[in-house]
Amino acid sequence: MHRAQICLTVMADNMAELRKRRDGASDVDLVELRLDSVSDPDVQAALNGRRCPVIITCRSIRDGGLFKGSEEERRRLLLEAVDSGADYVDMEWNRGFESAIKKRGGRNIVLSMHDFQGVPHDLRNQYRTMQAMGAAVVKVAVTATRLCDLLPLLEIGQTTTDQDRAVVIGMGVPGLASRILASRFGSCWTYVGNAAPGQVDVDQMLEHFRYRHLTSKTEVFGVVGNPISHSISPALHNASFADQQRDAVYLPLEAYDVADFVRFAKALSIKGASITAPFKQTMLTQVKKTDSAARLIGAVNTVRSESDCWSGINTDAEGFLAPLKQRIQLQGLRASVLGAGGAARAVTVGLSQAGAIVSVHARRLDNAKAVASLGKAVARTWPPLPKTWDLLVNATPVGTFPNVDKTPMKPDCLDGRLVYDLVYNPTQTQLMKDASQQGCDVLGGLEMLVAQAQAQAEWWTGAKPNPIVMEQAAMKALEWMVRDS
Repeated sequence: MHRAQICLTVMADNMAELRKRRDGASDVDLVELRLDSVSDPDVQAALNGRRCPVIITCRSIRDGGLFKGSEEERRRLLLEAVDSGADYVDMEWNRGFESAIKKRGGRNIVLSMHDFQGVPHDLRNQYRTMQAMGAAVVKVAVTATRLCDLLPLLEIGQTTTDQDRAVVIGMGVPGLASRILASRFGSCWTYVGNAAPGQVDVDQMLEHFRYRHLTSKTEVFGVVGNPISHSISPALHNASFADQQRDAVYLPLEAYDVADFVRFAKALSIKGASITAPFKQTMLTQVKKTDSAARLIGAVNTVRSESDCWSGINTDAEGFLAPLKQRIQLQGLRASVLGAGGAARAVTVGLSQAGAIVSVHARRLDNAKAVASLGKAVARTWPPLPKTWDLLVNATPVGTFPNVDKTPMKPDCLDGRLVYDLVYNPTQTQLMKDASQQGCDVLGGLEMLVAQAQAQAEWWTGAKPNPIVMEQAAMKALEWMVRDS
């Protein structure tokens, strides 16, 4: 398998800034200069003094670009780039560039197609038509709304040769695998930056996903959910793989449903995955073997491929209890659980098995009753009454970034011993701040996230990860998330 290069897409308001960003690019193989983003496009300025190969792009608004000038002006810029010796010039197909491609024998020309609506039903035929035009590289970018939208791209890419070079991209979050596993998809390069839906920042691509270290034998893992872009699980697991020097990568996998993931996983030979909302319960129907925790909770949060089937476990209860047991005696403790989702189910089971006296609180009492029935618990009204709990567990998403000022409980209701908020972003939630001011001890969700991730990774690989490595990676990922928001 060849190794796909990294191309940084650069945009700016003017040529001076575009050149500055071009020259500031590091650790990449090519730079795409988006002349359609600047107010004063200048081909010679774009090419002069370049330190690495560049792709000149000037995309019209109808093709998803920003160029506001006439089509004649845009065409003049692109043809000037060809004549001036640009390393590559991006030209959209079906826009009348056939003679220019033929004149140059296709050299240095990227023939591209973008579909911002979805995946054309005749994509392979379109690709073959584009390929026959003789361009040096054929680029196909489609909008992925599910993982399986990438399968036609995988088929196209795997049929390419060194003579028939291609770049295939699934735009959007479900398309991330096509960018990170560009070599496996048969692409000659992958784009990084923030110019298109689903593009990955160059630092994340290199450090987070260890792009330069991926090989044809790299094991693929991931986290399956919808939405999934907020997850920091890739940071934890990829850091752990790097620490263990394991040839593996962990991807965000935004699936349409569990059937979408299962089909995609088979095509890509995915070894294992974390399962998060909203698929924990439905994924249980896809596994042939489960552990007792998954059966009792009624959900799996971890799966691995075994021969021709999936096996699943649930590490949520184990991960939830690990940091808690270090702080408080659970036997006979009065514990109130907020919420009735997958996290609440695992927490209720874990606390009940540890000997706590558990009550479940949800805005709908029937939902609370359903969760309470999983353990030796009772359903109570929302919110918990004062002086009725020693431990309060927030198993709802209330307070999660960016809604950091939200809280599920009023400060004057926080009169117990310990408040455990399963939200991990931010690391100090409003609930935790209020609880501290009321004299409660507090515990955040990051420790649970690390503990359950440890258990997942050990089940997949047989090697126990270093929790400090995972925690440090998680903190860095949270910093990136806040920086980029």
